[in-house]
Amino acid sequence: MATRTKDKEPAPPPARPLIAVNADIVAPKNGAAFAKVNVGYLDAIVAAGGLPLVLPPLRKDNLADIDALLNQCAGIVLTGGADMDPRRNGQPLTAVVNPMPARREDADRYLLAKIFERKIPVLGIGVGMQQLNVFAGGTLYMHLPADNPKALPHFDQTGAPHRHMVLIEENTRLDDIYGTQELRVNSAHHQAINQMGKRMRVAAKAPDGVIEAIESTDPNWFCVGVQWHPEADTASALDVQIFDCFVQAAVRNSDGVLAAA
Repeated sequence: MATRTKDKEPAPPPARPLIAVNADIVAPKNGAAFAKVNVGYLDAIVAAGGLPLVLPPLRKDNLADIDALLNQCAGIVLTGGADMDPRRNGQPLTAVVNPMPARREDADRYLLAKIFERKIPVLGIGVGMQQLNVFAGGTLYMHLPADNPKALPHFDQTGAPHRHMVLIEENTRLDDIYGTQELRVNSAHHQAINQMGKRMRVAAKAPDGVIEAIESTDPNWFCVGVQWHPEADTASALDVQIFDCFVQAAVRNSDGVLAAA
């Protein structure tokens, strides 16, 4: 009589790298403030093979507690949001600037210090790109229509979707990621990079010369920032590649820090 072999247990799914995502803060006029993250970031990370971990914007006195989470993460996505407070960078606050809550900016500055100190793989999106540049010693145009009047429109004042071309610089990491010199992107920003930060370089520009993407000059560090939003519904089909490459770079640099899928 034949002996029935015991069915083998199915193999566990492959582990996913933990990817940190910084949360924004919404402070309504009535009621308590709350933290939020656009699900587009979360979905894009999962689709690229990562597992998102939302980093709460803790109070200033508790920010060091975030280190316990960062120690588990293979990379960080710096999300978009409102403007950086220009007064923190020696520039005046004007009526056209919409500063993010101070609590978020405090938390983001702490994260930036850790990112640069540890050279954690990072993808900065929207204001996240601007934060990378400013932390590296660069500056911003506070309002493109006023500070750079020759610039083409980079946002629609009615809030409708706006798009324009960007020209990717040759021999950059972004060139490797997209594999094309021209890309049509969504655009909803009124600020932009003015002077580049130290050890950062331009990775893409709009046809009017406005900087649309930056990256570290260190070939061993995935540090990329884009002004457009590759996680949004209005993103190009090619934009999935930037999340794919980012997560792959995070895995290579994670020293085996993985979370179970």
